[in-house]
Amino acid sequence: MTFQVIADPTEPDLMFLPWDLPLIDWPNETTVSLPQGISRHIVRFVRLHGIVYAVKETQKPIAEREYEMLQKLGRLGVPCVERAGVISGRLDSNGEELPAALMTRHLEFSLPYRALFSSTLRPETASRLLDALALLLVRLHLVGFYWGDCSLSNTLFRRDAGSFAAYLVDAETGELYEKLTNGQRSYDLDLAVTNATGEFMDLAAAELLHDSIDPFITGEQIRTRYERLWTAITEPLFMKPSERFRLDERIRLLNEMGFDIAEMESTSSKHPSGDEYRIVMTPKVVDAGHHTRRLLRLTGLDVEENQARRLLNDLDQFRIHENMDIADEELAAHKWVTEAFEPVLALVPKSMRARLEPAEIFHEVLQHRWYLSETAGKDVGRRVSAKDYIEKILINKPEEQAIIGAVEPEIADDTQSLSVSFPQSAPDIEHGH
Repeated sequence: MTFQVIADPTEPDLMFLPWDLPLIDWPNETTVSLPQGISRHIVRFVRLHGIVYAVKETQKPIAEREYEMLQKLGRLGVPCVERAGVISGRLDSNGEELPAALMTRHLEFSLPYRALFSSTLRPETASRLLDALALLLVRLHLVGFYWGDCSLSNTLFRRDAGSFAAYLVDAETGELYEKLTNGQRSYDLDLAVTNATGEFMDLAAAELLHDSIDPFITGEQIRTRYERLWTAITEPLFMKPSERFRLDERIRLLNEMGFDIAEMESTSSKHPSGDEYRIVMTPKVVDAGHHTRRLLRLTGLDVEENQARRLLNDLDQFRIHENMDIADEELAAHKWVTEAFEPVLALVPKSMRARLEPAEIFHEVLQHRWYLSETAGKDVGRRVSAKDYIEKILINKPEEQAIIGAVEPEIADDTQSLSVSFPQSAPDIEHGH
């Protein structure tokens, strides 16, 4: 049999599968059984050298187009399955033409929505699935991708630290533009709500949906979640230099919704009430450990992941305040350590330094600064925040080092993994950055 294979050169064994048979007739010894969602196409899973692939029969132009689209989405950093190959020109033993096939790598540890839903599924879990789907649709729209068939069936879900991460599986109907119009986004969102509502109704009919979950209300929640995310990410933030707490608030909101800040662009403009900054944020979802590695590379500070996330947010804001370009990141990091991080820690009396790790102290000062600034309606500055935190909060905390040492004396010497030099006298810390 003669057929054409378009595939990654690292996947040479794809051509030795039984392509002369319709996919539905592939023998059990060739395929593996995995949960799969509802699809208009025949789909089978195969394992080659420990790697599982999904094989979907479709028309050649559709398979080739989706193969290219998955490559483009992958390059844009969108969560989607990884393409493996297109097989066309298939003939059966009688010389009859068979459909073309698209092969993708199966996403490990992922499940279709029907495998996740049951009559015992808690409503909170359903909400997390919708959060993941809304987040995926926002990310696709941000890069200019119009899905055209957003649904739970065309998505795989992977558990992610108590939450779920969603991945695009089917890009067959998608179109990639430089930028989507509001009309395109709105129509794509309408389709997502309609499709999800129908899928929830199917689950209810099969008695797989918890009685407290209403298909119509739950489906419509995708719109609410999407619009909240889209606004938080794309709406420019206008603020005066004295309103730094508003920037903290926006970053905290994005962090809570699962986004990190890859880049912040700031421009200065005139306003009737005085100068103000226009800040546009570029969101980014990063791998586990990213913040720890980045902070260690930039500053030499070795801290936990959530601490690193918060410190890096402050570093990025510091860079913007200092009018330093993203290309000056390493220089900004050094300046931040010497002019922000170390001066705050230098304000901590020697008798209190063992109460928390230095990075945790700095993190709590940032939290306290946000609280004080929000209450005051203006940025109160780092020095004021640090002194107030030390005098009202840190003074009442027990010595963490002593507590850890009492429980596990064999690791007491390792509790302070962060090494920081404390100057004898604290340099003055300006009220802004």
